[in-house]
Amino acid sequence: MASPRLISCVLALATLTLGACTSGAASPTGGEATVSGVAGGKGAAPATGGGTGNGSPSASALTPEAYKGELDSRHKAMSDAIGALAGGRGLKALDQRVGRAEETLSGAAEALSALAPPDAVRAQHDTYVTSLREVATALGATSGKVGARDLCTSSAVLTDLGDKLAALDKAGEDLQSAGDYPADVVDVKAADRQSRRLRNGSFIRKGTLNGRSSLEIDNGGSRDAVVTVVRGGSKVFSVYVRKKAKFKVRGVRDGSYKVYFTHGADWDGKGKAFTRDCSFERFQKTVKFKTTFTATQILWHDWRITLHAITGGNARTSPVDPDDFPG
Repeated sequence: MASPRLISCVLALATLTLGACTSGAASPTGGEATVSGVAGGKGAAPATGGGTGNGSPSASALTPEAYKGELDSRHKAMSDAIGALAGGRGLKALDQRVGRAEETLSGAAEALSALAPPDAVRAQHDTYVTSLREVATALGATSGKVGARDLCTSSAVLTDLGDKLAALDKAGEDLQSAGDYPADVVDVKAADRQSRRLRNGSFIRKGTLNGRSSLEIDNGGSRDAVVTVVRGGSKVFSVYVRKKAKFKVRGVRDGSYKVYFTHGADWDGKGKAFTRDCSFERFQKTVKFKTTFTATQILWHDWRITLHAITGGNARTSPVDPDDFPG
């Protein structure tokens, strides 16, 4: 029995670019105030300026109806932006939705902070605006995590934002209950952080396996993996291999196959993806299985692949766009 080997050597390099900016403050300029008079005189120097202590009149509070109108004009955009986070499919789409939500909530916070709400809800208004700003800031950090593939699914994004979204939900409910103001913009629920795993050798997809060959998978890395084998344009099987574990797929039929694999943490069975720390790769070399019949023998190919760096590896891997990965 002939037994070619296919060994992977994987090298990952992450870069972090830091940016900084400086600004200078201009020195104030102005004239020198002077006062003239006679010491001991009966008169007093006239006061200059007027109004409030800062020299500008205070803004008039909005009526409840006008304030409701201001909130209502922004309610749908904020609600839709937050709700869209739960429906992101694919890392690119998810990153775009996180960015749109950050922009929408940041803009709303700035606009609402400039308003003078009715005096009766001033405290609730201020808390609400603060919560909007905190969610927008958190979304900025979350966007970086999606870009770095620390967060890989919509559920992971919501979990990352969980505390901030809960605070905004509470602030919106308090403002709404204080005067029936439209401030309830959070309709999604964030699950607690999880670390779900399948059993080693669990098939996520299993096609017909009635051939003679086998494919042994050695995952010596630090993260669980899912290996997906494709023939032509069709997925033949996908199998879960835990970190520091091996699994042999038996019954592989003759043909040429492309081998893809994804590493990560917390397997979402419904979404069929790792929610955190995900990577996507494929072997550049096609794996060929062939059975040969002679007068006295039946010969076939067995393959063994490793999903971690190994000395003497003879097969290169390439990163795969997550949206092009066979899901």
